Amino acid sequence: MVRYIAQRLLDAIPTIFLILTLVFVAMRILPGDPAIAALGDNALPEQIAEFRERMGLNVPLWQQYFNFLWGIFSLDLGRSLLSNTPVTQLIATYLPYTLELTLFAMILGVAGGIPLGVFAAVNRNKWPDNAIRGYNLIGYAIPDFYLGALLLIFFALNLGWFPIGGVGSGDIWSRIHAVFLPALTLAFVKTAFLGRLTRTSLLEVFGKDYIRTARAKGARENRVVYRHGLRNALLPISTGFGLSLLSTLSGSVAIELVFNRPGIGRMLISAIAERDYAVVQGGIIVFALFVVLINLLMDLVYVIIDPRIRVTK
Repeated sequence: MVRYIAQRLLDAIPTIFLILTLVFVAMRILPGDPAIAALGDNALPEQIAEFRERMGLNVPLWQQYFNFLWGIFSLDLGRSLLSNTPVTQLIATYLPYTLELTLFAMILGVAGGIPLGVFAAVNRNKWPDNAIRGYNLIGYAIPDFYLGALLLIFFALNLGWFPIGGVGSGDIWSRIHAVFLPALTLAFVKTAFLGRLTRTSLLEVFGKDYIRTARAKGARENRVVYRHGLRNALLPISTGFGLSLLSTLSGSVAIELVFNRPGIGRMLISAIAERDYAVVQGGIIVFALFVVLINLLMDLVYVIIDPRIRVTK
C-alpha cells in the first residue's frame, strides 16, 4: 500500500505543475492591464508605473513565473489588486464556508442516495424501483441553480422556514439552519446520481454466483444484500462518490451566488467581475489543488476497499 500511495503522489507532481503553469499563462493572456483595472482609466502614468513595480508586473515574464511558483510554495499568493489584502488571507476567510457547504451537501447526498439505490435494487421492476428511477431522472435533468432558486422562493421567501442568505451566527444550530437549504439543493442531484449508481452496481453483483450460493445456503436477505452485495459494490460506488464530491465543490460556485453565501466561488466570481487577477489566480489554484487532492484520496480509498489494487510497474 505504501508503494502504491507513493507512486500516486509522484504522479500528482507533474499534474500540479501543469495546473500552476496553465493558471499563470491564462491570467497573463487575458485582455486588459491589471494596473489600469485596479487604478482606473484616469490613473496617471506615474501611478501605473509605481503600481506595476509594487506588484512585480514590470519584470520579464519568465521572472514573474518563477516568482509565482516561489510564492505558491511559500504560501504567498500575492495581494488583491483592489484591496491590497493578502490572497491567502481572503482564501482562509472564505474557504471554510465553501467546505462547510460541500461537506454538508455530500452527507445529505450519501445518506439519501445509497439507501435509495439499495431499496431500488432490492425491489427491482416494482413500483418503489420505478418511483426512485423517476426521481433519479428528475435529479439529472434539473440544474442546481434553478432548483436553488425554486427552493429559496418557496421555503425562504414564502414560508420563511430558512434564512434568505448568510451563514448564520456562531451557534452550530444556526450554521446548520443557514446551510441546510443550499446543501439540500446540491444534494438533490448527488442523491439521484449515487442512487442510480448504487442500484446499477448492486444489480450487477446480485447476478454473481456467490450471491446465488449464499441464498441457496439459506442466508438471510439482509446479510446477502449488505454483507455480500453492497460490500462488493463499494468500488464503483466510491468512484461515484469522488465524482460527486468534485461536482459538488464546483457546483458550490453557483449555489453561493443564489443563496448569497460567502465562499471561494463567490469570491472568485466577484474577482473576475472586478478584474482582480491575483484573487482569480488564487481561487483557481485552490479549486485545482482540491481536485488533485480528492483524486489522491480516492486512490487511497480504492486500496482500502480492494487490497488487490497495487502498482503494476
